[in-house]
Amino acid sequence: MASQATETKTQRIPRYLQLAGELREAILKGEFAGGRQFPTETVLCRKYDVSRYTVREALRRLEAEGLIQRRRGSGTTVQPAAARGGALHQPLSNVGELLQYAQGSEVIYELQGGGPLPGEVAVQLAEPTHGDWTRYRGVRRHAGDAPPIAVTDAYFHEMLGDAVAALDLGAGTLFSQIEQLAGVQIGKVTQDIQAIAADAPIAVALEVEEGSPVLRILRCYFDPKGRIFEISVSHHPGDRFAYAMHIDVEA
Repeated sequence: MASQATETKTQRIPRYLQLAGELREAILKGEFAGGRQFPTETVLCRKYDVSRYTVREALRRLEAEGLIQRRRGSGTTVQPAAARGGALHQPLSNVGELLQYAQGSEVIYELQGGGPLPGEVAVQLAEPTHGDWTRYRGVRRHAGDAPPIAVTDAYFHEMLGDAVAALDLGAGTLFSQIEQLAGVQIGKVTQDIQAIAADAPIAVALEVEEGSPVLRILRCYFDPKGRIFEISVSHHPGDRFAYAMHIDVEA
């Protein structure tokens, strides 16, 4: 059921965003390191069976994120790791790109219990948070034994019923499953980003010193009626995460 939900959600993502995600993962894995030439647009069109427009839009995303550099007459080159700061790059131009966060990293969530939303989370919201919430915690890492790049607490409202218990905790991003499992649609997603100092529990989970700078990202997922059904609170070490936002300027 969870795999069907993920597949259904993936099918809704524009092809150029899917391609950008695949190329991003390859870049971050170092597949174009050591002087290896980045494929031309023609090669990418043929390899992925997509149009030149799709390739160009995907490359435009990656360039905006600082992962590649394109010069007329010189082709496309991958920016060295030093220029990227070695951090995970999270694209964010629309809801679909939230799914790209899972690529190139791994996370397994664990049940933390349920009850009212914790006061330290509720105070950050301007929306009512009554009812019971089920909490899961996951620590995200790049593949292997790399240091954590995020610790995420995900809260699911009781309105979702038995769907919460049916979540596949080893399948990565949880919100991509909940639409199919609970029959709920995402009406909008809000997000607040703030730089804070890591408290003791977060510092332990992220393997950093207490008081170290971290980025806290609080997301609220609303249904079309404006009701919050999921809240996620993620903390990222300051030197292991970077946001990349693509904005089209209207003529």
